[in-house]
Amino acid sequence: MRASEITRAVAAARSSASSLGLAAEDAEVLHDSNKLALRLLPCDVLARVAPGEHRIAGFEIDLARRLAAAGCPVGALDPRVEPRVYARDGFDITLWTYYAPVAPHGPAPAAYADALARLHAGMRTIDVPTPHFSDRVEHARRLVADRDRTPALADADRRLLGDTLGGLVRAVGERGGEQLLHGEPHPGNLLTTGDGPLFIDLETCCRGPVEFDLAHAPDDVGAHYPGADQELLRTCRILVSAIVTAWRWDRDDQFPDGRRLGTEGLGRLRATLDRGGPDAPG
Repeated sequence: MRASEITRAVAAARSSASSLGLAAEDAEVLHDSNKLALRLLPCDVLARVAPGEHRIAGFEIDLARRLAAAGCPVGALDPRVEPRVYARDGFDITLWTYYAPVAPHGPAPAAYADALARLHAGMRTIDVPTPHFSDRVEHARRLVADRDRTPALADADRRLLGDTLGGLVRAVGERGGEQLLHGEPHPGNLLTTGDGPLFIDLETCCRGPVEFDLAHAPDDVGAHYPGADQELLRTCRILVSAIVTAWRWDRDDQFPDGRRLGTEGLGRLRATLDRGGPDAPG
């Protein structure tokens, strides 16, 4: 979120919580990207604040409730207020349970894999309209092809990313099955709590093979996921790396230290493909 919006977003979250009878004299910023995650105190609520034009908060609330009912390991909405989107000052605000971290380094690989497998099992019981993983790849391809959106991307790097995204999305689509996925179950979206590992940030859901989700997790998690296609997983890891690298070159990207991460991502991608990574383009 842009710096000019943060003060307003914090004020909107505090005001919404207070209007619902929750004491919110202070706010601690936990994460800032396309939306803001705040810990409101002393009520101890996790507030997620997004620009109203995103229009995804309602979907996330509905999906979280359905996944929780299916026994999935997901973060819960705050039980003290009505589970809905609260609109204020141009922002959509949702209120969730705050979980104090119990393990600073996250869950062990086996526990991570088990939580993801249980999430996927519950997701197979739910039918909701979501994008396909290839839509996300296509968005990254358009970003790379648009010189106005990615003006700092060198021509050779632009070709590398474009060819990789185009080649690998076909390879994954030809080999992978499809089901509802989290979309980005990386460590930043997995809380280690007293109730076990819990996934958050469900707005990124899409359809595709489970290996596409696994590619967002640390490398050693895949070995513990039952039935994972390890060759397909290696291909998905390269594809996910290319997607994330493309995002970092967007002129409007607000990820902290994004340009450095984009440069490092290009270096890793080129090194992997030079080593003959799976389904490497060209």
